[in-house]
Amino acid sequence: MKNFVVKTIANAGALAVAVWLLDKITLTGDSTAKKIGTLVVVALVFGLVNFLVKPIVQLLTFPLFILTLGLITLVVNALMLLLTSWLCDKLHLSFHVQGFWTAVLGGLIISIVSWALHLVLPDGKD
Repeated sequence: MKNFVVKTIANAGALAVAVWLLDKITLTGDSTAKKIGTLVVVALVFGLVNFLVKPIVQLLTFPLFILTLGLITLVVNALMLLLTSWLCDKLHLSFHVQGFWTAVLGGLIISIVSWALHLVLPDGKD
């Protein structure tokens, strides 16, 4: 359970950095508390998408992974971010990613920040 909370916090932090750095990734809300709440829910949706959908997509794109020496991972991460944006729209959450190239850059930022936060935050495996 602690590991799940840490991963959600890391995802929320990484998403917040992407929203802060990229104008075409938006998160709106009336107050800071509402934005934080929305960000946590978006992090949960993003985590669910990465847990359920990403392994299937990675399996299907495995030949491309070998052919591109792993660069297809950027595209897969972008597609997961776009899927999260679409699901958030269906759930009436105020998170939106505008365009594929924004999603590629956003996915790269989220991957780097999430990796760094996982190094800093305790993972509950001690």
